[in-house]
Amino acid sequence: MTALTLFMIILAYLGGSVSSAVLISRLYRLPDPRAHGSGNPGATNVLRTGHRSAAVWVLLIDILKGTLPVYLGWFLGITPLYLALIGMAACLGHMFPLFFHFRGGKGVATALGTLLPLGMDMAGLLLLTWLVSLGLFGYSSLASLITALAAPLYVYFIKPEYTLAVALLSCLIILRHHRNISRLYHHEETPILNRFKRR
Repeated sequence: MTALTLFMIILAYLGGSVSSAVLISRLYRLPDPRAHGSGNPGATNVLRTGHRSAAVWVLLIDILKGTLPVYLGWFLGITPLYLALIGMAACLGHMFPLFFHFRGGKGVATALGTLLPLGMDMAGLLLLTWLVSLGLFGYSSLASLITALAAPLYVYFIKPEYTLAVALLSCLIILRHHRNISRLYHHEETPILNRFKRR
């Protein structure tokens, strides 16, 4: 591993450690997402405050945290294996942020961002899977779990050299959803679409 690659991995982790949900919530004078709703500092939980534009900004920034370091690594000529490590570092930064006492989010949006450089076909499949799952079941967490399970399969047919890295990342995302899985099993998870159906 070269010094440049190691630098990019560290940079990706530090960038991922910037919690956009916390910072955007402070900017909009919203409740701290770590102490509100599900307690997860992510776009879905910020959406529970009722402020859609704040949630959109969180989503976009979280995606960019994954996309930018991977694109930069590709531009610098870093090999696919190490590009995958850079992407994983960005997601680990989001999940266990250095600057926020290692209390991070689930990493779904950041993981999507790391996969965008693989092509719009990959991004489109992931987004379609998430939207269809959300439309069918109404749970953001379940849609994320289904998408995480499908991602390695999509990668295998589109860019097979990244299959192992994406599979590991999917496993990490699923593990981060262990509380959601428990709530889904006990029928205690709140459908995200309920808020809009009541309006």
